[in-house]
This record gives sequence, C-alpha cells and structure tokens, in this order.
Amino acid sequence: MTTEEPTSDKTPEPSGVDLARVALRAAKEAARARGDAAQQKKQARRGGLRSGARADGRDPMALGAAINRLLTERGWEAPAAVGGVMGRWPQIVGEDVAKHCVPERYDEDEHVLVVRCDSTAWATNLRLLAPALVARLNEDLGHGMVKQIKVLGPGGPTRRYGPLRAPGSTGPGDTYG
Repeated sequence: MTTEEPTSDKTPEPSGVDLARVALRAAKEAARARGDAAQQKKQARRGGLRSGARADGRDPMALGAAINRLLTERGWEAPAAVGGVMGRWPQIVGEDVAKHCVPERYDEDEHVLVVRCDSTAWATNLRLLAPALVARLNEDLGHGMVKQIKVLGPGGPTRRYGPLRAPGSTGPGDTYG
C-alpha cells in the first residue's frame, strides 16, 4: 500500500508583504462597496440620480488617477512596476552594463527576470553581479518581487545548410562523436 501525496499546480499562498497588500486591497474594495451602497440608498430616497455640485462616482477623473485605479482593481501593480524597471534599466545597472545586457521578460509566477547579454563575457559578469542586482531591484519594487535573475548569453543564428533537412537533425555537428 503506497500513499502518494497529491501534487498541486496551485501557486503558493501569498505571505508577508504580499499578503498585507492583498488584505489592504480587499478592505479598500469592501469600504468602497459599503460607501457606494449607502450612496445609492440616499439617492433612492431623494428620487433617483441627480447631478449636483458635490463630487460623486460619475465625475470625470484625471488620466493618471484612472490608470492607477485600473492597475489597483486588476492587480497589475507588480507587472507595471517591473515594466518600469525595464524602462529605467540604464539607471539601475549603469550605462556600461545596459549597453551589453538587456532585460527580455519577467516571469510573474516564478519572480524571475530574464536578461540577455550580447557576449559570454558580459553574461559571466552579470551572473557575478546578480545577487547585488536582485537586492537593488527588490529595494525598488518591494521585497520578493525578483527572486532570481536568469542570464542568457548571445543567441546564435540557426544553421541551415542545403535545401533539405532531416527531421530532428541538429545540423552538421550531429554526426560527429
């Protein structure tokens, strides 16, 4: 008789600062909902919706405030913050490193930033700088937003010799021991 533990594909539960952010967002939404419900009751007693001199939910809002509200409601704060880091990459890592190493993508589930370098020497250099860079990024973004930096070397072109290729062939080097 064997007992197997069920494997789960669920993402880990948020903890620490992430849990606090989720709780704060839920509390704000609940308070907003209570306020909206009270406002609707008051308007129903007055005879429906009326336009007035006081601010209410129907008033136009500034573009920046609308975008911030959308980011908060959708839970896009982390991807937007990492996108800001990609835009400020030269200021974060320095001009010399930024000339040779470019952030490609951010894996939100794994908290991994993927960076491609234009030479193996710069890739090795960035791998040595990675712990300090992770600390610097987490200082800007919040604790635990970037757990690892995956450094990729230069990508070479695919080699295609001749008009015909065998399926599964890796090129001319696949026949040598």
